[in-house]
Amino acid sequence: MRIRTSALALAAVLALAAGSSWAAKGVDGASIQANTAKTEQWPSIGLDYAETRFSKLTQVNTQNAKDLGLVWSYNLESTRGIEATPLVVDGVMYVSAAWSVVHAINAKTGERLWTYDPKVNKGTEGFKGCCDVVNRGVALWKGKVFVGAYDGRLIALDAATGKEVWSKNTFEGQKGSYTITGAPRVYKGKVIIGNGGAEYGVRGYITAYDADSGEQKWRFYTVPGDPAKPYESKALADAAKTWDPAGKYWEHGGGATVWDTMAFDPELNTMYIGTGNASPWSAKERSPAGGDNLYIGSIVAINPDTGEYKWHYQETPSDNWDYTSTQPMILADMKIDGKQRKVILHAPKNGFFFVIDRTNGKFISAKNFVPVNWATGYDKNGRPIEIPAAREGDKPYDAIPGPFGAKNWMPMSYNPQTGLAYFPAQHIPLVMVDNKQWKFNQAEPGAPMSGMGWNLAKIFPPTAPESKPFGRLIAWDPVKQKEAWRVEQVSPWNGGTLTTAGNLVFQGTADGRMVAYNAKDGSKLWESPVGTGVVAAPMTYMLDGKQYVSVAVGWGGVYGLMNRATEHQGPGTVFTFAVGGTAKMPDFVAYQQGKLVQGVEYDPKKVDAGAALYVGNCLFCHGVPGVDRGGNIPNLGYRDASVIANLDKFVFKGPAFERGMPDFTGKLTNDDVQAIKAFIQGTADAVRPK
Repeated sequence: MRIRTSALALAAVLALAAGSSWAAKGVDGASIQANTAKTEQWPSIGLDYAETRFSKLTQVNTQNAKDLGLVWSYNLESTRGIEATPLVVDGVMYVSAAWSVVHAINAKTGERLWTYDPKVNKGTEGFKGCCDVVNRGVALWKGKVFVGAYDGRLIALDAATGKEVWSKNTFEGQKGSYTITGAPRVYKGKVIIGNGGAEYGVRGYITAYDADSGEQKWRFYTVPGDPAKPYESKALADAAKTWDPAGKYWEHGGGATVWDTMAFDPELNTMYIGTGNASPWSAKERSPAGGDNLYIGSIVAINPDTGEYKWHYQETPSDNWDYTSTQPMILADMKIDGKQRKVILHAPKNGFFFVIDRTNGKFISAKNFVPVNWATGYDKNGRPIEIPAAREGDKPYDAIPGPFGAKNWMPMSYNPQTGLAYFPAQHIPLVMVDNKQWKFNQAEPGAPMSGMGWNLAKIFPPTAPESKPFGRLIAWDPVKQKEAWRVEQVSPWNGGTLTTAGNLVFQGTADGRMVAYNAKDGSKLWESPVGTGVVAAPMTYMLDGKQYVSVAVGWGGVYGLMNRATEHQGPGTVFTFAVGGTAKMPDFVAYQQGKLVQGVEYDPKKVDAGAALYVGNCLFCHGVPGVDRGGNIPNLGYRDASVIANLDKFVFKGPAFERGMPDFTGKLTNDDVQAIKAFIQGTADAVRPK
């Protein structure tokens, strides 16, 4: 553990504590609900329990948004992805960065108050996550800050000092490569945390801990376990009927990890979770005789007091495409067909926007918000009408959307004044075919990242996709199930959104801008450069009579590891704007990309073998050499020749090990490294302009 507090920051802490109820001691269920009246503070990850990300502040509006300027910026000292939405209570901002490091900042001045580093072992833990070493935020409750560390610890900190109060290993007793990247939630004094790892073959679950003591209160598994043992609940016994035991799903984990979204309705005393993809991806390999495979790709309602199942709605039965339902959901009340309904709004990876009755899980409507080629729609019972060719798996298929999703984890917002939901939509082409030779936990050259423990039962053949990539901001009418307006963007993988009663929508973009739009028609009102690409969602707060808008910037996530849309790179930075702000922007650092590697000696006969080894161990971090441009991890096709020539010195517990690169000792041989070297230089030579 490392805590840093300067003398000036300590003085600021003492002054704040003396003059207010600072240190988040007043944050509880009543205060979170009371804050919804004016939303001057931002006490929980989605602003309120419904996760609307709708602020009622109007000081910044369509008339003066053009006058926004920087007030302060804060260096998060990170070169990896920043995905957190900051919280602000009583003049203090709490935000997490990569590797689960927590920062407390004076929300008026940008001055550091304290930082907490959980000291995740980067070398041994970094490779266990599919999608960057990110953290999506913290939770506050009665004077404590809660963070889920990447390595599985749920940690409670003193909000005033950053000192550790308690820590629990949430992975204890589990098998497989789990990670935590999501933000905890606190409902009725219980801290709820999920985890990730479905690509690695784990069994999904969430756990509730007492906020005061850290004592485990309940655990809810999202897929059934070993049928030779008693099921933990009737819900799991029922779910087991939807899995084919011939696939031995319990040995492969099953997946359905709860790595992001949750929401809570206090009136109904119900919490809602979104579950992830199944493990492995291929439905035929996972459950040969078919079946829906509950509760993958679902929204599940749970009693927060006991962890007992209430109901579920499955958005993607028998998922075959990595269509997780972990994307942030929103609770809303709206009139549909002349009747007031309590609903869930959800735009998951599968490309359909769902409206679900949150009192009972009944399907209301679904409409695709991007082009899709796996289903033509949903029937009146809420089941997808599938296109058979999308499920066959025997031939390469350019799935639309692909595994990156029509919308990924980036949060959406809902404005009840316009009746519109705002979210980033996208397509990133990726052709897939079933891997009929797949075996669980077997490193297989050519099987994507299998050397790192991935279990997809899918391969990506060298077939050029016909679909084209895109990124866009969509304003969606959930009642009409129709797009109201859109903004086309230069790249996929844009940030989440914030909407306000000032008739504004804020979003950061992949090409390094923070933008304000008119919420009614999408016209651009203001933008500011922020250096590198943005994936996190903005937030806003009122302090001493002034409205501020903040966003945590830092390019990353699974797409951002190997691709980018700017010519700048880190460090991660919090930018805070207000009308009339005149602070100087920090210097933006140019992305250091060299020329295509040239001159490394290699055996051309080893290129094909090297390609298979590269796909099995390197692809989703470094991208295709010389084809992708590199993201927050460099593309090896643009590294200096001395690096590639001496690749063994980097692969076997090399200098990047302490920054998160795996140690391939015992996983690759020297001959393997020579083959990978041949593929890197051979590919660079092949793509070099003649």
